[in-house]
Amino acid sequence: MEREKFNIDAIVVGAGPAGISAALTLKRGGKNVVVLERSDKAGTKNMFGGAVYLNSIKSILPNSFNTAPYERFIVNHTYSFLNDSGSVDIKSTALADNTTATVMRPKFDAWMVEEAKKEGVYFAPKTLVKKLIYKNGSVIGVKTEQEKYFAPVVILADGVNSLLSKDVGLRKEFFPKDMVLSVKETYKLDKKILEERFNLEPETNEGAMYEFFGGLSGFYLTEKKKKYPVTPFAIGFLYTFKDTISLGLGISLEDLVQYKVKPYEVLEKFKSHPVVKKLIAGAESNEYSAHMIPEYGYNHLSKLYANGVLIAGDAAGLINSAHFEGTNFAIESGKLAGETAIIALNLGKYRHNILKVYEEKLRKSFVLKDMKSYRNVVETLYGRKNSILKYYPDKMGEFFETLHVVDNVDKKRKFRRFFRTIFFDRSIMDLFRDFRAFIKLFFEIMF
Repeated sequence: MEREKFNIDAIVVGAGPAGISAALTLKRGGKNVVVLERSDKAGTKNMFGGAVYLNSIKSILPNSFNTAPYERFIVNHTYSFLNDSGSVDIKSTALADNTTATVMRPKFDAWMVEEAKKEGVYFAPKTLVKKLIYKNGSVIGVKTEQEKYFAPVVILADGVNSLLSKDVGLRKEFFPKDMVLSVKETYKLDKKILEERFNLEPETNEGAMYEFFGGLSGFYLTEKKKKYPVTPFAIGFLYTFKDTISLGLGISLEDLVQYKVKPYEVLEKFKSHPVVKKLIAGAESNEYSAHMIPEYGYNHLSKLYANGVLIAGDAAGLINSAHFEGTNFAIESGKLAGETAIIALNLGKYRHNILKVYEEKLRKSFVLKDMKSYRNVVETLYGRKNSILKYYPDKMGEFFETLHVVDNVDKKRKFRRFFRTIFFDRSIMDLFRDFRAFIKLFFEIMF
């Protein structure tokens, strides 16, 4: 396919939220755009099963965002700190109506594609892009398994494993410390039981989500014939859908390699925790999946543009993992990439000195502002993981046990004994380092 034949102004690689957002923006700007997707349907290879933020969807599809295939609207958000036998939960309820919803990405992505096609975006499924085409140091098109597409601007939105962005030099080689492996299982559960278990109102399609910290003791690293207890850096999650539950963990790839632990072993340990076990009791597992999530963040952000090419969404590492934000970043970055491509097309100039407008737009948006504010969160939490995932969840459990258990011992003596154990179990320097690290994060995020 030659550009002259189809009059293509821009090529978008990938039909996820970033790619469709870019394509819609271009089409609304009067440009002809083609979206190339390797799967037969958008989203079929996406293992995501979590929450999306409706404001971002409304920003790109203001007239039809209410028709998206939402599963449930999140009204309960629980932070659960797991000790060996129980948990201490912080629960936020009565969140703003219809601001966050759970979706199944295969359904959601397919819906976005159909909305884009209604506006004239050309969608080419089952089209695997093998390499980029260059001329005079600039990307001028792509080569698929069967043919070539030519356009003066190419937008790469092909996900975290984007080989094309690496080919054009926009992304460096990944290291284990830069990545998290998300592993999850989907459980089938009767709709009525699910709503009763999570205290959800069926008439308004209410949903719940959990974030879990701790509960993964029992792993050991063997060195020189000695076993040492280790705590893999892993944050758990649970989302409710219409009649299914998505349960899983985001696990540090570096810890999986260093501790020689299998992902399914960590997931099985997590599932066997008494609190988690009750949440999925009676449910039938019907799917297991895993996918990579970029964790390198703002401090190691990929280059976002080159001659004739822009990169958006997961392919660019635009994720705020501290808040499980990715889809909204993808939509916003895709929109801004599309706006930048329109500027370049109107000027007839496609070199990096024009396309740098994309990064300038991102820096003014909430995407890079938030990523900058949270630039050290994951690194700090990883450095203090024994505190976050073991020590403090255990101490929280001990405190509330001391508070609530009546055993004919006076409360003053029990509280004194509890607070003494803090200094026996943890050195003053460790407590100070934790405090200093968290105060530093607070000021980075707030100021």
